[in-house]
Amino acid sequence: MTAKFLPRSSACRVLVLMGGPDAEREVSIMSGTEVAKALRSRPEFDVLEVTVDRPTAIELAAYDADVIFPVLHGPFGEGGPLQVILESLGVPYVGCEPIAAALAMDKVATKARVSAVGVPTPRCREIIRGEPIDLEVPLVIKPAADGSSVDLRICRTAEEVLQARQELEGKRDRLLAESFIKGREVTVGIVQGKVLPIIEILPATAYYDYEAKYLRDDTQYILNPVFPPGIAEALRKYTMLAWEAIGCRDLARADYIVDERGAWFLEINTMPGMTTHSLVPKAAREIGIEMPELCATLLERARFNASASISR
Repeated sequence: MTAKFLPRSSACRVLVLMGGPDAEREVSIMSGTEVAKALRSRPEFDVLEVTVDRPTAIELAAYDADVIFPVLHGPFGEGGPLQVILESLGVPYVGCEPIAAALAMDKVATKARVSAVGVPTPRCREIIRGEPIDLEVPLVIKPAADGSSVDLRICRTAEEVLQARQELEGKRDRLLAESFIKGREVTVGIVQGKVLPIIEILPATAYYDYEAKYLRDDTQYILNPVFPPGIAEALRKYTMLAWEAIGCRDLARADYIVDERGAWFLEINTMPGMTTHSLVPKAAREIGIEMPELCATLLERARFNASASISR
């Protein structure tokens, strides 16, 4: 764990956490660096920028922060374990509480929960080792609890399904098989219960993979894309339904595929990327909210939520 300390002042001391032990560690560091940079442009914040692995409550308490912005992605940092530690500190923090974080990280449980409230989602199965998958190809095989398209495979033949299982079953505890839907890739951010402008993603690669998300500069992003009647309204409605069904707080981003039948929910991210390529900052900017204001607003809400909880 490393930190860039600033002298203690009357400003609000913000602990920006990044890194973590998960596959998305490098993305988290990029996100955290951008959050810290944005907050340092605001004089009301005293920013500590800290790269962590699996921090303990004692280690985090030593920073004496007024509020914590945990910009970690993946099962530990985004999926509940870190949130349990943050709850034990009694310090306000940005993002979901532990139960919602764990639910959103579990793609199988998430899809069941949102489907129950009327959000369409492709058929899926958790893969049981040694048992056949009762979904027809083409299908997607991906980790049941991870993000950034890490270890995602699109399988168009039975041979490709077998190969993907051989590659992934030895390195992943849980895998998800999902019916592949060919269509337009769309994402919808939501901040403090307000749905942000819709973004359509046009990757130059075959699909929106890790490189297209974070490393390449030829991915196109279309803000407020044109859809057939009713699709944009459905996307906004489904995003709000998913937000409420999961119990999200502060910010999230829901991903969809849109085909001729409508919009299909794929997953929801409770600590979406905050890099220069990331989509929640792009959507916020479209309605006049720049990165410093976005991050400051999230911190203010975290402190308000904590105060309201104490008063109850």
